[in-house]
Amino acid sequence: MMSFLIGGLQKTSLLDYPGKIAAIVFTQGCNFRCGYCHNPELNKINSKKPVYTVPAFFEFLKNRTGKLDGVVITGGETCIQKDLKLFISKIKELGFLVKLDTNGSKPEVLSDLISSGLLDYIAMDIKAPLSKYCQVACANVDTEKIKKSVEIIINSGVEYEFRTTAIKGQLEVEDFTGIGELISGARKYYLQKFIPTKILDNSFLNKQTFSDSEFSRIVNFLKGKIELVSVR
Repeated sequence: MMSFLIGGLQKTSLLDYPGKIAAIVFTQGCNFRCGYCHNPELNKINSKKPVYTVPAFFEFLKNRTGKLDGVVITGGETCIQKDLKLFISKIKELGFLVKLDTNGSKPEVLSDLISSGLLDYIAMDIKAPLSKYCQVACANVDTEKIKKSVEIIINSGVEYEFRTTAIKGQLEVEDFTGIGELISGARKYYLQKFIPTKILDNSFLNKQTFSDSEFSRIVNFLKGKIELVSVR
C-alpha cells in the first residue's frame, strides 16, 4: 500500500496553478512550524482526521480527465511524504500536469523528481533571509539545504516561482535584500500579503503585512536581481 497521507482535496482551482485548471491535494505533516501557517490542521499528522484515501483520489482523478489540466500537491510539506515519487508518477500516467509546493528542506527529493521528469511547475516558499530562517520557521533548519533547493530549482528547466509571506515585525524591509541575494537570478518572485485568518500561532492575529509604500521599496531592492517581482 502506498504511504502517502492526504489531508484534504480541493476538486477545482483556477488560482493555484498559473494558467491551468487544477485539483489541489493537501498532504499531512510538516517539518516547519511557521506561526503564520494558513493550513494549521495539516501541520501535524492526525490519523483520526477523516481524509481521502489514495485509491479514492485516483478514482476521482480518472473521472476528471479532460476537465482538469493538472494537480497541485501542497501541504503540510510535500517532500516528507514517503511515496511522493510514486504518487506523482501515477498522476503523470493519467496525463495530468503536476505542480509541487515545497519549503525547500529536502533538495535531494526535489532533484530526484526533477531528473525523473515528474514536475511541470515548482513553487518554493522563501521564509526569510538565511540568518532568520530558523526563527521564522520555528524549526532547526539546515540553511545549506535551502540554498541547494534554490539552486536546483533555478537550474531545473522547470517552470517555477519563489514566494514569501510578508509579515511586518517578523521581517523588516531590509531583510528582502538578503532574500534577493539568496534567489538572485530567479525568474519569478511573489510577495504575498499576510491576511490573519486561520493560523498556527494565534499571536499572529495581531500582526500586519507591509504597506504599499513598503512593498514598493522592497520591489526596488530586488530590481536587477530577479526578472519578475510582484505583490499578491
